[in-house]
Amino acid sequence: MNAERFVSRLTRKSRSNFFYAFLLLPRAQREAIFAVYAFCRIVDDTVDVGQDRPAQRQELRRWRGEIGRVFEGRPEHPAAQRLQQAIRAFPIPRSALEDIIDGVEMDLDHPTYETFEALYPYCYRVASAVGLCAIAIFGHADPRAREYAVNLGIALQLTNILRDVQQDARMGRVYLPQEDLSRFGVTADELRDGRYTPGFVELMTWEAARARDFYGRAWQAFPETDRRTLFAAEIMGRTYFALLRALEASRFRVFDRQVTVPAARRLVIALSCWANARLRGRSATKRPPVETTPR
Repeated sequence: MNAERFVSRLTRKSRSNFFYAFLLLPRAQREAIFAVYAFCRIVDDTVDVGQDRPAQRQELRRWRGEIGRVFEGRPEHPAAQRLQQAIRAFPIPRSALEDIIDGVEMDLDHPTYETFEALYPYCYRVASAVGLCAIAIFGHADPRAREYAVNLGIALQLTNILRDVQQDARMGRVYLPQEDLSRFGVTADELRDGRYTPGFVELMTWEAARARDFYGRAWQAFPETDRRTLFAAEIMGRTYFALLRALEASRFRVFDRQVTVPAARRLVIALSCWANARLRGRSATKRPPVETTPR
């Protein structure tokens, strides 16, 4: 299978919340972001499938070598060949791609995190680093775009953690800080078993406030002069903020249902962000308030 067909098949198989953001990009940018996305999917699946830890670590080492070959001009894997085309067209930082691998490997070493401060590097590596790759593809002139991408990545990852809390617990991973679980009297077993208790709702409300804070930080840093080029990033952020609001509206009923943003709503968000970018004006929708994060 050639590199283009491999990446196309991989990206079509995922019903990503980012679909409409990718769809509205110019072709060259869309192909580059698909290449980065495929790379992320592959390395993430390396640690999500199976329990052979030595083999998983070996595969991650192989991908570190593959990133070196990408930048040296001799990649072997089909997805790496497409990634090489992307880095030839856009200034995707090698350090960010290596951070993504390091973040994925943390799932083999850190099934739990005692504090949010301990969790932050994981969120940065698996999400903010992806955002830094994305803005390199989208293009930006204002250096604040980096701060925007980093904070938005943290917000998106925290939202993912809230949505997937039981699924992750069943895999032996509890990303919610242990000190927060203790504060609200929630155990890892309760997360795994899907016990919906008042303490669980309080815990999730606390964590959702932290995610809101990082959305607020991202939007405070958003460079208005780059609105036309960063519209796809805004689609991602607005879509995931809608997911966070849906989680809150459901009172975090994540054990007995899959909380999602309907496709029609995602399309409206995408078209709104795209139209606002074309007009080079401020967003027609009111920005979510910046909220104080409990620490």
